Amino acid sequence: MGQIGWHGPFSPIGKSKPILETGGSSPPSAFGTPAAYRRNVLHCVRVFAIKPASSKDVLAKDALHLTVLPKAPTFPRILGACLAVLAVSGCASLHPSNYRNWEPNQARLPYAEFDGHRVTVRNVRRCGYLSDKEYVVQYVDRTYDLDKLATVDFIVIPFKQWRALAHTMLSFGFDDGQYVVVSVEVRRERGEEYSFLDGVRRKYEIMYVVGDERDLINLRANYRNDEVYLYRTRATREAVRDLFVKVMARVNKLAAEPEFYNTFTNNCTTNIVRHINELAPNRVPYGIHVLLPGLSDRLAYDLGLIDTDLPFEETKRRAKITHLARIYQHAPDFSAKIRR
Repeated sequence: MGQIGWHGPFSPIGKSKPILETGGSSPPSAFGTPAAYRRNVLHCVRVFAIKPASSKDVLAKDALHLTVLPKAPTFPRILGACLAVLAVSGCASLHPSNYRNWEPNQARLPYAEFDGHRVTVRNVRRCGYLSDKEYVVQYVDRTYDLDKLATVDFIVIPFKQWRALAHTMLSFGFDDGQYVVVSVEVRRERGEEYSFLDGVRRKYEIMYVVGDERDLINLRANYRNDEVYLYRTRATREAVRDLFVKVMARVNKLAAEPEFYNTFTNNCTTNIVRHINELAPNRVPYGIHVLLPGLSDRLAYDLGLIDTDLPFEETKRRAKITHLARIYQHAPDFSAKIRR
């Protein structure tokens, strides 16, 4: 059974009054203004530039619009420098909370109930969009059979202005054709905008949105006009199941114990990396490809986490599903169509 609508104040997993919700500001990109993000990140990098680099040290030249990045700074030093520089402005809040006047499409936290090989996920989101700014909010409860978990796909949505930045998601597939997406996001209060600095200063809580592909992929491909890439992973059925269980455990933890989002250390991509490394320690190294998630698909390719039978450029071309999501946005078998 589903619930449509939203009203407050809210319990994070309580009932909502069924209403039609329209309006609200367009959700900002996961990292705020790309130009501001780039200025801050590159400033932090340059703080620790020890000496000029040679041309062979070029890193993400096209994405960063730089000639070179210095070899000397390691990722931990860069990250530490960024956090130190940005933290001087202080913290916006001392304690995270699940009880605020949230945006309608983030008002209810999902949570999972396990019963043997079956798991019921509460508050699975199924928004129907009229436009990027107008939508009908609906939450449903769904029961999944862990023995039928078959696949997990890695989804990358690059930002238009600076493709080194991106939002990343996971989509779990079942033998019966069902798919459920997990998207780690800033949880925004009504009318709240995102800023790069506030993303470090404990201004925002973090949440896992669990929802339909029709919601989370359609929103980005058809209403925000983003490019969407869907990569099939090489994960075994056992690994897919273990990953799903880990993700749902994290979902439950956040429903009980809220956390702050952090631009560098607690975001969409770092959480995916953390889940993978919990199952296979050090499988994914932390580095510039994690700090700049628009490069994460290349990292996944180099690590053999996604298919490597073809050159990366061809793999990426085939992974682009934007046009399929637009053609088949109203198709009853949307998930099957975008995987043609």
